[in-house]
Formats: sequence, C-alpha cells, structure tokens
Amino acid sequence: MKIKRFIGGLLESNGYIISTEGSNDCYIIDPGYNPKRFIKYIKEKGLDLRGIILTHHHYDHVGGVERIRKELDCPVLMHRCDVDPYGDPVDTYLEDGDVIWLGPEHTGEKLVVIHTPGHTKGGICIMSQASKVCFTGDTIFNVDLGRTDLEDGSDGEMVDSVMNVINKWPNDITIYPGHGDPATMKTVRKINREFLDIVQ
Repeated sequence: MKIKRFIGGLLESNGYIISTEGSNDCYIIDPGYNPKRFIKYIKEKGLDLRGIILTHHHYDHVGGVERIRKELDCPVLMHRCDVDPYGDPVDTYLEDGDVIWLGPEHTGEKLVVIHTPGHTKGGICIMSQASKVCFTGDTIFNVDLGRTDLEDGSDGEMVDSVMNVINKWPNDITIYPGHGDPATMKTVRKINREFLDIVQ
C-alpha cells in the first residue's frame, strides 16, 4: 500500500490518500483540511478516487469532504452511528466487518472496517492485514487515546474497544492515527500510558 499523509489545521489532523501497486484506484481517509491538496495529488498521480472514508464525524476530519466530493464526484463512506451528527450526505453506511477493496474486488487489497466506539459512537478503524497497517482515526494514537468527554464519547465504550479489539492486534501492525505520527503496536505497548492503564 502507498500512503500519502496530509497534516492540516490548528489540531494538526492527519488525512490520508491510500493507493496500491497495479491499480489507479485510491481512497481518501479523513480529509479535514485543505481539500485542494488532496485533489491536486490525485490528479497529478492520475489516480481514480473510489471514495472518501470517514473514521468519525468531527469537523477536523471531515471539513474537506464536500469540496472533494463536488470536484471528483465520489461517494462518502461512514459508520451509520456517526451519520446523524455528521449531517452531510453519506452514500455508504459502514458496519463492523465490512470489506472495502482497494483495487479490483477480490484481487485488490482488502480493507476491513472495525467499529471502535469510545471517541464517538460510530468511530471506526480501517485495517489492512496485507500491508499490516490500521488507520485509527481518533480512537488510538501513538502515545494516548481519543477523548471521551465530548458529546457522544464514552469511557466505557473506549475501554471495551481497547480491551476487546485493539489489544488483540499483533505487534507488527502499524497504526496511522488521526493526529500524530504512525507507530507499531509494539511501540504503543511501550509508550501509550492510557492504553496500558486499561489493559494492565
């Protein structure tokens, strides 16, 4: 998988364009700011945008969606539990376990939707076992976890997501979070105090 990261806004939110060898298909994940940069990159690389995947509804991760959708005519994908607070049109409602194909269906790279509520009710992570990467939005970062004190956050759901989902990921998975730098789960298990406080 090829991963292009864009950082934008006062909160330095991460947005990603993911693509793969042997195909012009790509997806955008969480275009919070500067939609022109995403559009320019896709056009310069000759990529075919298959959709915009949103890990959750907060503005610093969705602010660029409508500009990109309007110019590149692509669907928006989001977990059904975040659709109402998001407020703008969503074309595909995602559920835990859904598969998104990066490249040709059944022969491309398989992206699996993992529902990880806690930061928001419909927060998701996007896992590729083939590339050993997971895009985690604001669920988990390299050194801490997403806030649970916002309107639809939940301490209990975050604990459940960490204990029953994230803690099962192997050490060689690299997380690409909504803020901050990527890190392997091996590193997370060493330096992420909030994660460790839950699992220990």
